[in-house]
Amino acid sequence: MVIRRVLAPRIDFGALRRELGLPDDYPQEARREADEAAAAPPRPAVDRTDIPLVTVDPPGSRDLDQAMNLSRRAGGGFRVRYAIADVAAHVRPGGALEEETWRRGQTVYLPDGNVPLHPHSLGEGAASLLPDVDRAAVLWTIDLDADGATTDVRLERALVRSRAQLAYPTVQVDADAGRLPEPIALLPEIGALLTARGLRRGAINLPIPEQDVEADGDGWRLVLRAPVPMEEHNAQISLLTGMAAADLMLAGGIGLLRTMPAPKPEAVQRLRAAAAPLGVHWPDEVGVGELLLGLDPGQPRDAAFVDQAAELMRSAAYTAFDGEVPEQSTHGGVAAAYAHVTAPLRRLADRYATEVCLALHDGRAVPDWARTALPRLPAAMAATDRVASTASRGAIDLAEAVLLQHRVGETFDAAVLDVTAPSNGRGNRPPGGTVALDDPPVRARCLGELTLGTRVRVRLVTADPATRAVAFELA
Repeated sequence: MVIRRVLAPRIDFGALRRELGLPDDYPQEARREADEAAAAPPRPAVDRTDIPLVTVDPPGSRDLDQAMNLSRRAGGGFRVRYAIADVAAHVRPGGALEEETWRRGQTVYLPDGNVPLHPHSLGEGAASLLPDVDRAAVLWTIDLDADGATTDVRLERALVRSRAQLAYPTVQVDADAGRLPEPIALLPEIGALLTARGLRRGAINLPIPEQDVEADGDGWRLVLRAPVPMEEHNAQISLLTGMAAADLMLAGGIGLLRTMPAPKPEAVQRLRAAAAPLGVHWPDEVGVGELLLGLDPGQPRDAAFVDQAAELMRSAAYTAFDGEVPEQSTHGGVAAAYAHVTAPLRRLADRYATEVCLALHDGRAVPDWARTALPRLPAAMAATDRVASTASRGAIDLAEAVLLQHRVGETFDAAVLDVTAPSNGRGNRPPGGTVALDDPPVRARCLGELTLGTRVRVRLVTADPATRAVAFELA
């Protein structure tokens, strides 16, 4: 659901690209390897093109990593078939293309065009699970009981064919009308079951609306949107697969996990202490995840509480192991062991983690090219995560500054999301915090004596596109 949109003028994101050192093109040899792979795509011996799979992605996507088919099992419960693009079958180990994907790490998304992990001939072509064409995939088949608990996991390299490319907005409309296409008709039911299981484990999902910058004619549109329910249900299928992958790797004693410490009890207590002043009712028997699920981030006090809860979700990392299982093997947000395996077109780590899972499932040795890559992946992914995060935040900061540069001195309605105490040390930091404007949907630093979760009037004092800085003061 789009909450609000504001039109911004023309914006040049080129300086941000140069600042981050984002590549313009692929080396000639890497592009040649990609084009050759696209011209002669792999055809796995196992044919599963009879399974009616569909993809569900944001509108206009071309790098389609996943396709699914959901069904009821004859003896009760459900069967989840989840096909993941088999990128490893297209990328030669030790080649120029593999080297270039290590340099990039992941697809970086910018409003004026993405910086993709793979050349378009693969990432948006021969390796993408586009509709009505045969594609090489790694097919996960996960059986669930009636309560959503996993009872069996199988995976295989297989030839698959997606029947349709669906988009979240239209899928949500179809779900609301009770007319979802057969391959995903069970997604609301299964998604709800998996969400409930996650809450019982202690999983935490932050319902934070997403800021984005969209093209709109010759200008740009600043957008704030909350995910539709079908996005959350779809995410549960990916989480289910990631947990199955982690269990395989932990049992096999080798792999690459996505890890994060569980929230510390004292951090949860601080969050609980913030609930009452914000008017958030938090019964003793209700967990953090369950509480967050019932909040409305469109309301100032709920939004401030969600912002405070984000402090619980820190220090996510990749953890490689070969032999001894790592001490930190779970992900605090998932409340279980978890691995990234479902987005290999857009994320380097998934290609290697998937190859480990295939070998372990089949009872064979992990290929040397995958095994030797594992220890290097955490550092590589941490570096590229920083670049992607900086690019995303930088693009939004720039759009906000351009949008507001001619409105310095004006006042706006806002909600106080965070408060920082003044510093009397060498920094001599004045009192202030973070505010979220009602219109335009801007989030920025504000100086003044602020009270968490309240509504205020703020005055714009800085909007500088050159430094991408926006700042307010309490009016």
